[in-house]
Amino acid sequence: MTNPRQLAFIALRDVHKGAYADVALDRVLQKVNLPDSDRRLVTELVYGSVRRQRTLDTLIDQFAKKKSHQQPQDLRTILHLGFYQLRYQERIPASAAVNTTVQLAKENGFSGLTGFVNGLLRQYLRKAEGQGSRGVGEIRGQGDKETRQIINPQSPVPSPQSPVPHFDPLQLPENPVERLGILHSFPDWIIQVWLEQLGLTETEQLCEWMNQSPTIDLRINPLCTSIEEVEAALQSVGLLVRRIPDLPQALRFIGNTGSIQKLPGFREGWWTVQDASAQLVSHLLDPQPGEVVIDACAAPGGKTTHIAELMADSGKIWACDRTASRLRKLQENSQRLDLQSIQIYTGDSRHSNQFQNTADRVLLDAPCSGLGTMHRHADARWRQTPESVLELSVLQKELLTHTSTFVKAGGVLVYATCTLHPAENEEVISAFLAASPHWQIEPPRGIELAASAYSTPQGWFKVWPHRQDMDGFFMVRLRKTNNSE
Repeated sequence: MTNPRQLAFIALRDVHKGAYADVALDRVLQKVNLPDSDRRLVTELVYGSVRRQRTLDTLIDQFAKKKSHQQPQDLRTILHLGFYQLRYQERIPASAAVNTTVQLAKENGFSGLTGFVNGLLRQYLRKAEGQGSRGVGEIRGQGDKETRQIINPQSPVPSPQSPVPHFDPLQLPENPVERLGILHSFPDWIIQVWLEQLGLTETEQLCEWMNQSPTIDLRINPLCTSIEEVEAALQSVGLLVRRIPDLPQALRFIGNTGSIQKLPGFREGWWTVQDASAQLVSHLLDPQPGEVVIDACAAPGGKTTHIAELMADSGKIWACDRTASRLRKLQENSQRLDLQSIQIYTGDSRHSNQFQNTADRVLLDAPCSGLGTMHRHADARWRQTPESVLELSVLQKELLTHTSTFVKAGGVLVYATCTLHPAENEEVISAFLAASPHWQIEPPRGIELAASAYSTPQGWFKVWPHRQDMDGFFMVRLRKTNNSE
């Protein structure tokens, strides 16, 4: 079976049974040999339908007599695929989107409801058609970027920032939290968290950014190559990359890459994949050659290997994690990058006592809700809840309290998360400092240019994706005073 839409349906069916979207997609793609264009289509349909689930459900609620949650689950999934193509896939003709969705219904146990499926999707088109200016007036986009206006065959692809036109078939409530939540497909509680920090305009910009397809960033390994050499090697096979300000090891791909493992320099250990904002964390730690450094939640190891590179692979890095299988990925990367200074410790850093007062520097890249990286994890917005965030904040406080004992007097601890929720960031640090008189926030050293772009008056770093065009991150550098016990 090589029908991309059928493959997407199978993957989405698994997601709705509880599977992670990336796992379900990989499982489906591994069983077939598809052309790259079809693989991209399956990937787009799966991730897009999961991301836009709330919007798609609202369309079903609006146009069908039975609400989305009352529909048979498989039929709901099929309707998601149809509406997703009509609303967000400019390159797929409306007729093809409708006809292939009807065919999906026929082939997956709903042959008696093909008229319903056809009618529902065409009703959406007619709604737009009646208020728009051409035969197919739906809002449609390139990839998963909302384009917000009618697409004419002769017109350029519009900007994602174009204003919402009055002829959008999607009906939205006045309440700003619900309106943004339905339009951009996020739970209300996430919208509320962002509104409280950013206000309406920037919250909408952040929503739009989070619904884009993610970019791929590289971190070159300066121990065996240079950024110029990697640029030249990638350009020699027709790949475009650009440098990222303030990050001396970072390159960002422009366009599709194909298989990462097959690119020049991967096997040789010239580079590894790591998002730009994650690279900032190790620069903030600023490890020096010959030091003892502990990475308290190390797997899968991107920051651990970066620390080793910044230390010129000289000194000792303890990579700690409680999951042995995740540490294997770290070991594989260490070997590929030819790094010798990393030592593995399997165990929970909350209960490790042998490291007390041993480290010059500690990195606590804490487990978190991942609200800064939701563009990379299509289903993360639906898996986290306010309750899970509070549970994580308890874990983060326990980890910070214990791993701070690993640091020698005068040493440094960097706390980092890839979330944008104050309960996991500012509140964790404020509680720790209130209970720990021998610790204080220290302004960053090393990458001063970056410090001006990301630092806050309180002394911590906050990377907002819509401002800096990289994953959302929080990080703070703490110094243990010399007079501490």
